[in-house]
Amino acid sequence: MRVTVVGGGLAGIAAALSCADGGAEVTLVEVRPRLGGAAYSFERDGMLLDNGQHVFLRCCTAYRALLERLGTAGATTMQPRLAIPVIAPGGQVEWLRRDPLPAPLHLAGALARYGHLSMRERASAARAALRLARVDVADEGVDERKFGAWLGEQGQSPAAIDSLWNLIALPTLNLRAEEASLALAAFVFQTGLLHDAAGGDVGYAQRPLSAIHGEPAARALRAAGVEVRTGWRAERVAVGSGELTVNSAEDEVASDAVIVALPHARAAGVLPEGALEDPARIGRLGSSPIVNLHVLYDRRVTEFELAAGVRSPVQWLFDRTRESGGTQGQHLAISLSGADEEARMGRDELHDRYVPALWELLPRSRDARVERFEVVREHHATFRSAPGVGRLRPGARTRIEGLSLAGAWTATGWPATMEGAVRSGLAAAREALRVGDRARLPEEVAA
Repeated sequence: MRVTVVGGGLAGIAAALSCADGGAEVTLVEVRPRLGGAAYSFERDGMLLDNGQHVFLRCCTAYRALLERLGTAGATTMQPRLAIPVIAPGGQVEWLRRDPLPAPLHLAGALARYGHLSMRERASAARAALRLARVDVADEGVDERKFGAWLGEQGQSPAAIDSLWNLIALPTLNLRAEEASLALAAFVFQTGLLHDAAGGDVGYAQRPLSAIHGEPAARALRAAGVEVRTGWRAERVAVGSGELTVNSAEDEVASDAVIVALPHARAAGVLPEGALEDPARIGRLGSSPIVNLHVLYDRRVTEFELAAGVRSPVQWLFDRTRESGGTQGQHLAISLSGADEEARMGRDELHDRYVPALWELLPRSRDARVERFEVVREHHATFRSAPGVGRLRPGARTRIEGLSLAGAWTATGWPATMEGAVRSGLAAAREALRVGDRARLPEEVAA
């Protein structure tokens, strides 16, 4: 059978490889000149930058399997055991480390020692975590509630929410706890921290993202027999007699099945009429921005490879000195999720807010000179993980036979993460191959 995959991000890459493995003749079309989608690198004035700091967890099994398939798992690192330094103004460092105990006891010691909260707040947080482990994430009513409001009901103070719960909720949901869906937040904490002791161990790339995803994916797709067409903009999927056609301004590709693996705002304009019961739902998914600041110092200012900030505008920082090509100084990337305000701020305004904030967290940076300060904005980085988002996310199967959807915004159960994107691609591939299986059955059985 013939399958066309529209979109060369992680979802499209996973879908194309899976369909090729299933024996399909696959064509992948991508509007950009590269693959990798939202996780990519680019050069700016001689400096190699990632568009964002994309970490993953040990529980991200589908994404890690894709890295193995691309041959780049060895270019990432995985913590042997969760260990996150959390820095407050004045340079006070507290660690969130898991102990070698079964879940949820593996986090008991970390909470007991966490000096950014009072003893009373630590005990209250432990009780809230046990209750969160029992929240039914499949309950539609749970999805309609705000995570922050639920935490307040569990006796969590604003300080505890900012200094503990948002450390995890904000980067994974791309929204603060006060705005996020309880169902998605509960899923994140249950899957990454509360049900499996090792699930939350942190992994990250040790090379630029394009060297982890884009270039290796192109090689793996070619090796699997997939035809890759970059610089090819899909305008519309058309339904014909017994086949589907993907049209560009000057070309078309006919196939038995089509997988649309585009961002949700773009997918809505490509899908044919009747594909979704309520196409307007996609538009209501909204979006949430991410802003990354790249600060190049003339000397080393920290020995941490990654760290979180509390009581500070700095959320997470990463040492990207090696990945950006090496320097005599140090290259820190500051990742800001749920960055509605920061996305509207100018470069100088961001510089004047965040360089002094780094002085407060990293005392050695006071004596260092900032040689470069770069801003990378992703205004529509993810869908908005707000209450009620669950009923807006469509599944892989559409109402048109042979047409399926992929993307982290589809109903994977995961938030908008690389793991969710890969899982969506695999689900869409199963739908496409199911069409081929039905075509091979005798007519009376297929019917």
